[in-house]
Amino acid sequence: MGGAQDSLTRISLLGRLRRDPADQAAWAELVEHYGVKIHAWCLRWGIQEADAQDVTQDVLLRLARAMQNFTYDPKRSVRAWLKTLTNHALSDFAENRQKPGAGSGDSAVGLMLHTLEARADLLSRLEEEFDRELLEAATTRVRLRVEPQTWEAFRLTAIEGLSGAEAAARIPMQVAQVYVAKRRVQKLLQEELKRLEQDGPEGDSP
Repeated sequence: MGGAQDSLTRISLLGRLRRDPADQAAWAELVEHYGVKIHAWCLRWGIQEADAQDVTQDVLLRLARAMQNFTYDPKRSVRAWLKTLTNHALSDFAENRQKPGAGSGDSAVGLMLHTLEARADLLSRLEEEFDRELLEAATTRVRLRVEPQTWEAFRLTAIEGLSGAEAAARIPMQVAQVYVAKRRVQKLLQEELKRLEQDGPEGDSP
């Protein structure tokens, strides 16, 4: 459950930063998490360790600066907001690395970050991470809202892949009840994912 709670916390951090880009505590926590992701991505793309550290620090710094001047559109999702900020930060970083006077290594990194393939790959990985965290957070919330038997019916059929009859024998429940429980949890998960993706968990507050 710890991982799911961490995911919920990070999504909440995005909401806090969206409302107050100057929230230094929230920013520090977010950087600590996503900085690791960006650094690992750099290494996968063959960037040397020293350059990978520079890329990570610079992109995160530019991301922080972008947050201070970025106008959030409430009609868009938190994920789209984060993606836009990251894309802008990568553009700034790549352009800066290609300015006259930059070393050959710096220029090579800048050129790499200017390629559509590299940029799309990083944004895709950040999106996948955010989607995973959304699912974990939604799962935690829905599991707390339903009866243990209902959740177990969903888990056995949707996650473990058991048939309705096999799940019914384990719980025990009637087969029809298993399918009703599964559909109920699936609907709740879809609703929770949509709410989290649009508003962040702080939306529960009055």
